[in-house]
Amino acid sequence: MGVIFEPFLYIIGLLVDIYFKIVVVQVVLYWLMHFKVLEPSNKYALKTVEILDKLTAPVYKKIASKVPPFAGIDFSPFILLLALIFVSRLIIRLTAVLTM
Repeated sequence: MGVIFEPFLYIIGLLVDIYFKIVVVQVVLYWLMHFKVLEPSNKYALKTVEILDKLTAPVYKKIASKVPPFAGIDFSPFILLLALIFVSRLIIRLTAVLTM
C-alpha cells in the first residue's frame, strides 16, 4: 500500500521544498532592497519580486487575516516557513512509515 503513495508524497515534498525556497528568496530580496544593498530601481530585481509576490501574496493574506501584524511587523512569511517545515517533516515521517 505504501508503494502506491510514495511517489505522491515525494512530489508533494518536492513542491513544499520549492515553495519554501521561493519564500526565502522573496524575504532575502525584500531585505536587500529595504537596506539599499540592492537598488529598488533595478528592473530585474523588481520583476523577480513581482513574480514572487504573485506566488506568495495569497498565502500571506490568509495568514495575515488570522495573525495580524504585531508592532508593525508582518509575521506571515515566518509563520509560512514554519508551516512548510512542519509539512516537510510530516511527509518525511509518512514516507518512512509507509516504506516499512
